[in-house]
Amino acid sequence: MENQALKEAFRSLHAEIARDVNPDSIIDALLSKKIISDDDYRDLRQVADSRNRCRDLFSLLYPSSHPKTFIHVREALLGDYPWIVDEIDDKLTPQTAQLDLTDGNYLAISCGIYNINI
Repeated sequence: MENQALKEAFRSLHAEIARDVNPDSIIDALLSKKIISDDDYRDLRQVADSRNRCRDLFSLLYPSSHPKTFIHVREALLGDYPWIVDEIDDKLTPQTAQLDLTDGNYLAISCGIYNINI
């Protein structure tokens, strides 16, 4: 999975994530992966409200230059928030499939190639 594509998927679901996710486990995972600093961790832990803590976390993450930031965030969400990961993954799937005209018998879709036996 590409980090930039995930970043855009997270951004498009930002309001839902801020509303529904308690970011504590994400913050812990990102500290252990050295995505956020000790100072960032301490500052985030000072924010009492979960929604504001989540917003503050993402305000640190969006400008991050680490090549796997959003890959690690997605992984951190898998255990407690699989439905959010599903929504993120859905954002990565193109809305339309494309026909591969090389032989006319295969439909190329982002998740694989399916023989449609024309």
